[in-house]
Amino acid sequence: MAIRIEGVTKRFGDFVALLDVSLDIPDGELTALLGPSGSGKSTLLRIIAGLETPDAGRIWLDDRDVTRVPPQQRGIGFVFQHYAPFKHMTVYDNVAFGLTIRKRPGSEVRTRVGELLRLVQIEQFANRYPAQLSGGQRQRMALARALAVEPKVLLLDEPFGALDARVRKELRSWLRRLHDETRVTTVFVTHDQEEAMDVSDTIVVMDHARIEQVGSPRDLYDRPANQFVMSFVGPVTNVDGSLVRPHDLDIQTEPAEAAVEAMIDRVVFLGFEVRVELVRRDGSHVWAQVPRDVAERLELARGQIVYVRPTRAGMTATADGGVTGLEVGQGAVSASAR
Repeated sequence: MAIRIEGVTKRFGDFVALLDVSLDIPDGELTALLGPSGSGKSTLLRIIAGLETPDAGRIWLDDRDVTRVPPQQRGIGFVFQHYAPFKHMTVYDNVAFGLTIRKRPGSEVRTRVGELLRLVQIEQFANRYPAQLSGGQRQRMALARALAVEPKVLLLDEPFGALDARVRKELRSWLRRLHDETRVTTVFVTHDQEEAMDVSDTIVVMDHARIEQVGSPRDLYDRPANQFVMSFVGPVTNVDGSLVRPHDLDIQTEPAEAAVEAMIDRVVFLGFEVRVELVRRDGSHVWAQVPRDVAERLELARGQIVYVRPTRAGMTATADGGVTGLEVGQGAVSASAR
């Protein structure tokens, strides 16, 4: 089911949560709403779900205007970050709940719940209670419960935010595989750019109640529409007022054309890659990211004098609010952006 958002505005008192936001989400796509706290992403998700009503604008599911339609009539599954299961019910009964209250036949319930528990890989825990599950297992149960009633749209509000880093990484890879199997139109909210880039087909970057840019993970990384998008989607370092990706900084041990002198302040080994923190003659700090074999070949160490230059143009803000440098993104796939 496709989702179309037309000119949505939402205020809470004097606070503007969303301002004239428009967005198209194609049928069967996995889309991330990415942005800092207060950017409006969770409010937009709740408006799609029908849990909030916009002050202006419309929400369409395919060709149906659902702006004033109650949540239970939208055919949407919703999973919150802090999922609250029925503690007195087993995993099986939690997943079956939506089907049971719809008075589906017992044989259909058993078949559907069994399929879902296998799909989310917790069938061996069917008779356990939520308190007997790990955080990751509870989130899988929450997703199975949301999928049980065969929603046309699945909405996830920071579903892995309360979990530790290792479990989050495992579950986001699992979510991608799950989506590829079910092809349910899925929208999830996150403030973690790595999570958004790892899982989604399309990323919607939001800030201060507006959409800044919509595109594929690669589009946003290589062709950001502005400095905010560049700094939020991937690492950056500031070189003379220009934002540069750290892996686009070349380090040499001998003077080179267009290279500036710097002293290594710290070398941090991060497995395959190495972060090199540098101090320039003017006291400014920059950092570079290089493969481990390059760091070892150059014998990079604290206190060493090196020469640094960008291998690709950075992005610089102009006086009129625009940007120069890089290949600036065209910004919007059916989106209203600043």
